[in-house]
Amino acid sequence: MSGRALLMWDEAVTGYDFGPQHPMDPVRLALTMGLVRSFGLDGAVDVVAARPAGDSTLRLVHREDYVAAVKAASADPRHADQGYGLGTVDDPAFEGMHEASALIAGQSVAAAEAVWRGEAEHAVNFAGGLHHAMPGAASGFCVYNDASLAIARLLELGAERVAYVDVDVHHGDGVQAAFWEDPRVLTISLHEHPRTLFPQTGWPEETGASGPGEGGAVNVALPAGTGDAGWLRAFHAVVPELLADFRPQVLVTQHGADTHFDDPLAHLAVSLDAQRAVQEACHELAHAHSGGRWVALGGGGYAVVDVVPRSWTHLVGIAAHAPVAPETVVPSSWRDEVYARTRQLGPGRMTDGRWPVDFRDWSAGYDPADRLDQAVLATRRAAFPLRGLLA
Repeated sequence: MSGRALLMWDEAVTGYDFGPQHPMDPVRLALTMGLVRSFGLDGAVDVVAARPAGDSTLRLVHREDYVAAVKAASADPRHADQGYGLGTVDDPAFEGMHEASALIAGQSVAAAEAVWRGEAEHAVNFAGGLHHAMPGAASGFCVYNDASLAIARLLELGAERVAYVDVDVHHGDGVQAAFWEDPRVLTISLHEHPRTLFPQTGWPEETGASGPGEGGAVNVALPAGTGDAGWLRAFHAVVPELLADFRPQVLVTQHGADTHFDDPLAHLAVSLDAQRAVQEACHELAHAHSGGRWVALGGGGYAVVDVVPRSWTHLVGIAAHAPVAPETVVPSSWRDEVYARTRQLGPGRMTDGRWPVDFRDWSAGYDPADRLDQAVLATRRAAFPLRGLLA
């Protein structure tokens, strides 16, 4: 296996653009790539542009009639069919929507193929992670579910165990739905509690279809306001033990940056330092349990200047085995780019000054009156026994 990492990038992914009033501003992708280049990380990885996912690949997850509906809306947005989730407030139709969505999906599928075939050890597609799209509908700013497509392609290539870990603030509902009945895929999602956030799913009791799929879905529903120590405590109380038991051949992770305390669409209080800590943990878990095979995706994140580019640049650096130190000053050239593109002032340092982030490990015991510990306990009690593990 090559020790090199891949960074999937094609400038055309910024064509995934729902319009000037939509929170998913594609400038977040351009600024991330600009920051990656400012640190010279594009020299520490192989930057690759893959082809768009074709119809046969899209149909690994998505229904044929849905793909046809996306194409129709893409050719003429006036023909968007809201029955397929298209032309809605969350997912407005735009010209070229199919092409841009298929291009993002193609990057994630190619990343999975390269990692599976040993052409690269790690691969990053920060334009991906569009985890809400369903087999027959767009949802939550997501048209094609590139994460599910990457996993489905791994299964098609012969993988017998693929683990998916999603740390976006929103539940990874589309990926869970795609593999609800498939024991070859373990989906783990840590997200804000469905009582307080879209898509109102991801309860601890959602554990997979009865029968072979039972225990294949694991959900940690975090209380609104959860900060660094609680977020890391929950991650380490659930994810490492499950991966050690499952022994995935490939680890696919989704790193939505919308857990951050500055994100305008959610209610967690996580810092860039904690996001970086989880990225490092995922990297270590891939080496510990999946032979180093790691596909890392982006996801949500709507503080498009202050948070997203820094978070995903850390992800690229970690995957490249060239991590950017938390205290690093942001290059002035990139801040100039930020101002030129957005007329905003960019951040001055690479994290929020909280490194290293401390948390209390689950093995030290728990407090049954603590809301965060209650959330972890609910997950462990619902899912762990189904996998033969102690709650």
